Amino acid sequence: MPKKLAAWLVVLVAGAAILAPSIMAFEPDPLPGDFVLTWLHQHYAIPVLWSLCASGALALLYLFYKR
Repeated sequence: MPKKLAAWLVVLVAGAAILAPSIMAFEPDPLPGDFVLTWLHQHYAIPVLWSLCASGALALLYLFYKR
């Protein structure tokens, strides 16, 4: 069971990393846990919790349709 849980957590975090740029385009309201990246005098708000929620929702949707 721990191997499965670890695999799902890796998929969840990888999905959040992949979804973060597309969520940044929508400029959602900041949540606790989000952080600001400064690069070449530009500020980019990285929506960590929004990305994790979207990744979790897509993972649950995948599990639902897999069955």
